[in-house]
Amino acid sequence: MDYDVILIGGGPVGMMLAGELALAGVKVCILERLKSTTPFSRALTVHPRTLEIMDMRGLKSKLLDRGRRLPMGHFASLDTPLDFSVLDSSSNYTLFLPQSETEEVLEQWALNLGVEIRRETEALSVHQDEEGVAVRMSGPQGEGTLRSAYVVGTDGAKSLVRKQAGIPFEGHDATFMAILADADLPGLPPMSVVSRMAEKGIVSILPIDSTTYRILILDPERSSVSKHGPVTMEELRSSLIRTAGSDFGLAEAKWMSRFGNATRQASRYRENRLFLAGDAAHIHFPAGGQGMNIGLQEAVNLGWKLAGAIQGWAPEWLLDSYHAERFPWSTAMLGNTEAQFTLIDTSPGVMELRSIMSKLLLHPEVNHQMAEQISALNVHYPSDDRAPHHVLNGKRSAELILRLKNGDLASSYQLLRSGKFLLLHLSSDVNNSEEWNRYGHLQVIEASLAAKAAHWDDVHTALIRPDGHIAWAVPVSDPDPAGTIRDGVVRWAGELRSLTGDSYEQKPGVK
Repeated sequence: MDYDVILIGGGPVGMMLAGELALAGVKVCILERLKSTTPFSRALTVHPRTLEIMDMRGLKSKLLDRGRRLPMGHFASLDTPLDFSVLDSSSNYTLFLPQSETEEVLEQWALNLGVEIRRETEALSVHQDEEGVAVRMSGPQGEGTLRSAYVVGTDGAKSLVRKQAGIPFEGHDATFMAILADADLPGLPPMSVVSRMAEKGIVSILPIDSTTYRILILDPERSSVSKHGPVTMEELRSSLIRTAGSDFGLAEAKWMSRFGNATRQASRYRENRLFLAGDAAHIHFPAGGQGMNIGLQEAVNLGWKLAGAIQGWAPEWLLDSYHAERFPWSTAMLGNTEAQFTLIDTSPGVMELRSIMSKLLLHPEVNHQMAEQISALNVHYPSDDRAPHHVLNGKRSAELILRLKNGDLASSYQLLRSGKFLLLHLSSDVNNSEEWNRYGHLQVIEASLAAKAAHWDDVHTALIRPDGHIAWAVPVSDPDPAGTIRDGVVRWAGELRSLTGDSYEQKPGVK
């Protein structure tokens, strides 16, 4: 094998997944057609759950240095904003940050971890057999073939991997096209915000910096234009005048594009040794800025599972759980973007519905529920039916402030920066920690809670997955905590088979 994993596509999702794999000691390569990271802003929103994930890998501060915090979000651009500031998260805000900046941070992280990035290289075909995957590619040195144990398609909506895996891309094509642009608008005061809905169309203008604005226009007169037709400056100017009443001194556009409400999802995210993530797995109307975030969350879900399969400790069910865990949440996200598109309409009936929805969002409980959905803080996975019942099983772990045995304070997110499982003992009744210390992909911490956290008072021990979700929690009342912990660790992290000195062999966990 040339590599353990080949990723086809080097956007933010590919870079994130490559970093996750390299962090676990996996030999990984990215094949990317572009010569460098995208120079365009594209995805501008980094949501709270994504910021939590970045915090777990030590990347959050690098993003904060480049972006602008916003405590509010929106659902279908309704008059009542979503309040992220009340969410139970140390990242209770969105970050307004061009995708180009996010990609640069992720690429540097991946390179520092030893990821090989082959730029100006295009994958031509993928073929899997019982032992691995052959990728035929074309690059600066001509055509050639690389082999790996697994291939992940992070190669966008037209994914070669998805097509060659024979995975259906189910859904519908666009019925309406809109315009996106990043442009200089000297006629607007610096950092202005414009949002208008009228029969002649819908326009939203947000500042990227003191001179550049993100422009989004839904212009009924241009709604049937082909997605493949380039946006012209004259088209952008005339649509601005129609929808906003002014071109705001439009001087220069740095980037212009079209997007529509096409909504499709791969029927499965795995075909034996081939996997999909990001836009290769799903496309949707870009409402609420969720797309890139969902892809990054998929990358973090898949990375440690693939690493476990390559290193031999992961049971087959763990790889299958990638689709089982992520598919329902992507389906829910596609549903809410379809709902948002339906609400972005100026017909009298829809305008009345928008008014009703805005009033509903004034209720804190409704607003909170919608904010959790858009920010992905509501994501939870099925509880492990082999583990004792606990309300935390499968949930995301909010950041915990812990007091270690030596008296120091530590964040649970800091403890996850190695990309390993975190076996967190919160009870003094622990007698098998030394055994688990022999696992190379498991970190064992004995601590107490330095600050209250919902549902953690009744936790003897918890296994926090590398992606920050709780595999299982053992309640304080468990009659045999040592046995329960042993069963849980073996199921999720494999079983030690033999031990000689500091080296060991490991067999996969139970099914």
